[in-house]
Amino acid sequence: MDDVDATDHRLLRLLREDGRRTFSEMATEVGLSVAAVKRRVDRLREIGVITGFAVQIDYARLGWGIEAFTELRYPGTTPVSEIVRTATDVPEVQAVYTIAGDPDALIQVRVRDLGHLQQVIDRLRRAGDVTGTKTLLVLGSWTRDTLTPPRRRTP
Repeated sequence: MDDVDATDHRLLRLLREDGRRTFSEMATEVGLSVAAVKRRVDRLREIGVITGFAVQIDYARLGWGIEAFTELRYPGTTPVSEIVRTATDVPEVQAVYTIAGDPDALIQVRVRDLGHLQQVIDRLRRAGDVTGTKTLLVLGSWTRDTLTPPRRRTP
């Protein structure tokens, strides 16, 4: 987008790191006045670049420390809306990604323990027209929104 410049990208990075960061803090970081930063953030919201603000949760502290991704396969005639409905009916599902190719969907789940994960997978297998699943257990993760990148292990 021509409307988004390098300063806007810096503001977006700062907000990704901490969505509660004040305009004053950001102004100091990018070398603008508080009013200018507010105008830029307001504009980024108006043009749809910023769609909302979210909280980051430590699910392990809530007792939901197991994260997994499950691939779902469906018959070729299954509408995308049915794929999404099947997964979103399960409360442990955090996100649904419909994807091209095989498999048809990738879902992110959060559970208490491995027994709970098995229950969720069993429920998904019985839901709708699911013809197959494959589950991948998350051992660790990193995202662009994380402040520090993962450390490299040295041999």
